[in-house]
Amino acid sequence: MSLQATMIVDKDFTIGKIDDRLYGSFIEHLGRAVYGGIYEPGHPAADKQGFRQDVLELVRKLRIPIVRYPGGNFVSGYDWKDGIGPIGERPSKLDLAWRTVEPNQFGMNEFVEWSTAAGSDVMWAINLGTQGADDARQVVEYANHPSGSYWSDLRIRHGYKNPHRIKTWCLGNEMDGPWQIGHKTAAEYGRVALEAAKVMKWTDPSIELVACGSSFLNMPTFADWEATVLDHTYEHVEYLSLHQYYGNHENDTATFLARSLQMDEFIHSVAAICDYVKAKKRSKKRMYLSFDEWNVWFHSNAADNKLEPWQIAPPQLEDVYTMEDALVVGCLLISLLKHADRVKMACLAQLVNVIAPIMTQNGGAAWAQTIYYPFMHASLYGRGHSLVPLVQSPKYDTKEMTDVPYLESIAVHNEENGEITIFAVNRHLDEALSFKADLRSFGDCTLIEHLVLENADLKAVNTAAQPGRVQPHNHGNAAIGGSSVAARLGKASWNVIRLRTVQP
Repeated sequence: MSLQATMIVDKDFTIGKIDDRLYGSFIEHLGRAVYGGIYEPGHPAADKQGFRQDVLELVRKLRIPIVRYPGGNFVSGYDWKDGIGPIGERPSKLDLAWRTVEPNQFGMNEFVEWSTAAGSDVMWAINLGTQGADDARQVVEYANHPSGSYWSDLRIRHGYKNPHRIKTWCLGNEMDGPWQIGHKTAAEYGRVALEAAKVMKWTDPSIELVACGSSFLNMPTFADWEATVLDHTYEHVEYLSLHQYYGNHENDTATFLARSLQMDEFIHSVAAICDYVKAKKRSKKRMYLSFDEWNVWFHSNAADNKLEPWQIAPPQLEDVYTMEDALVVGCLLISLLKHADRVKMACLAQLVNVIAPIMTQNGGAAWAQTIYYPFMHASLYGRGHSLVPLVQSPKYDTKEMTDVPYLESIAVHNEENGEITIFAVNRHLDEALSFKADLRSFGDCTLIEHLVLENADLKAVNTAAQPGRVQPHNHGNAAIGGSSVAARLGKASWNVIRLRTVQP
């Protein structure tokens, strides 16, 4: 008898409205993310601004609503003024975060133009490592003030009459990390973040702000850091950030596929800390979360340790992703959807070349990595309301974890489009899973399609020579019976079952 799993969802039992910005991404001045990635003057596919159109085409297909920039660790030593004005007059600087040379040929104004071409908004991270409140207000004035002040008029002289209207701003990056330029204690960071927040919002009251949470769950200061930072900033910011990367260093695929359970616990914990501070302050305000760095990252670690310093745009953090990585990314996306009530923004880190769904060759091709596809599916079809999933599934244990369900699944209801999408991962490495979803509250439904991402080789990758080795097909076997759907989910597979509700 085959393994069986079920899910019940009801249209009236929602987790929350899914903010489109859950499908954000990240571009840092790191490796070939900018130079040789989104920007490569002289490339056959580059336009007059140097933007690679082959890359933009792949980005647009992801429907990314917001992109975080310019860092990352890079931002804590970055002077944004180096990246504005005539390109020929911009200085080259040593980037101590990644031990490279930053030529500053691409900066704020170019990124705003690129983001507009990509159909994305900008999430700008300010430098609170080597800079402070004064610099923070200046960059907001340059970007957002219409005219009539020094910094806004300078933007106009640089050729940008209309303000950029950047709405979302990060108050620094990973300031709890000893590796960070200008590393601070929680109290030190809380104070400077508060003062920066005040003058930034005095400059432009329409903006929203993200305070730095811990760099990752296992930081020794975790929890105390969040509580202290929020104690200073709670009434001045709208979001608290989370960062976490996942790897398969031990080549233990069963444990690797279960890492999304750790993401669930991380989100639960940070939300609880936020609610503690809310109660402590007797506040009526609810703090939301921005999971603005997440992905699989481990493949490139050895190669990165061998790089010679002080190069311009060397190939750093260029993870080549496998089929099993795509399954993990799919599970992590489901985890984010399960917390749509609190996680309102998230950034797959990063977008091009650097731990990214899109890869390029300098002067050559661009292609989609394996993780591109679950991210694209979630972005395209995961809009609307996430529904509470009542799942029954057989489970397994690993060396690190117990009671891991073979089925990881969530359903999304897009009432406007009259569609339901079920995202489902079968974690079993050897057996298919008989799956049934009960959609009784929706009445009869019709099947649109059943997309599947699978490969007999879990280590299979896409390359410039074989860009389509791992890609989805729409030959899934889902079948509708009234208000329920049944499918056989192949072993180690990512599944997207799209349904249309039948209007009475």
